[in-house]
Amino acid sequence: MANYSKFVTISKMKRIRCAICKEKEELQILYKQNFSESSIDAQTFSARRIPDRIHYQFVRCNRCGLIFSNPILSQAKINSLYSKSGFNYGCESEYLKHTYFEYFKKYLLKNDYKRSKILEVGCGNGFFLEELWDNGIKNIYGVEPGKPSVQKASLPIRKRIKIDILRRGLYDKESFDIICCFHTLDHIPDPNKFLEVVYSLLKKNGKVFFIVHNTDGLPAKILGSSFPIYDIEHIYLFNKHNLSSLFSKNKFRQPVVFEIANKYPLRYWLKLFPMSSSFKIKLLNLLGVFKLESVPLKIQAGNIGIVAKK
Repeated sequence: MANYSKFVTISKMKRIRCAICKEKEELQILYKQNFSESSIDAQTFSARRIPDRIHYQFVRCNRCGLIFSNPILSQAKINSLYSKSGFNYGCESEYLKHTYFEYFKKYLLKNDYKRSKILEVGCGNGFFLEELWDNGIKNIYGVEPGKPSVQKASLPIRKRIKIDILRRGLYDKESFDIICCFHTLDHIPDPNKFLEVVYSLLKKNGKVFFIVHNTDGLPAKILGSSFPIYDIEHIYLFNKHNLSSLFSKNKFRQPVVFEIANKYPLRYWLKLFPMSSSFKIKLLNLLGVFKLESVPLKIQAGNIGIVAKK
């Protein structure tokens, strides 16, 4: 078990605990922090930028297997960076929305689904909300802290997005039938507090649908700290077991955890592959020359989903 006194602490950064084990945590340092606080700006926190392998110190709780950043920037600093961050998904959001809706249909759609009131937390430019809208689901809402991201949403969707972080009082309690959250829980400094708010916003028997990265996925095991999930944006990283444990700890019932297979063009998979940025740009240009950059490829690349019930 690691001693907190041995952890690197930088000015204005704070130590956090295992979200599952709390004071019973048994921590082991996995990867050292590799940046200076002064080098971090809003671009560093922009969605789907080319990974730059900048990360906090990562530790693992040997009791539950949860991997998390420790210490981290202050909540106020993180909120400020996300409020200014951009949205760089490009055409990849077209692939993402189809993938998310595929699993949404599989696990959540019922006969009365078009009347369901749905919230997406961390909705970016609203691409998934737009997919719901196009499939006849009109009672949709989103919350997203990045103003530049929301400004890229189509007008009908933009009107339904609040530029904010999810917090108590933002919506009335027991307002939603379904709450979705894709690759946002990994970014939350206090996932228990976050899930408490989510729980309070769900109607009785309401459901959640979250997607996160999987630390037990084959790419993560092979590539280690070079895998893009080890990034300064990510605070808590999960596997199937501790993801289910976190939701059960926060009173959610009947959690079901499953693998997610993503389909992306070759240029996207190459963008994630760990190599120098200059070499990566050359390969991306080469794909363009041979017109291969848009060839789609479906891979189980280390993402997991969870559906659970209030």
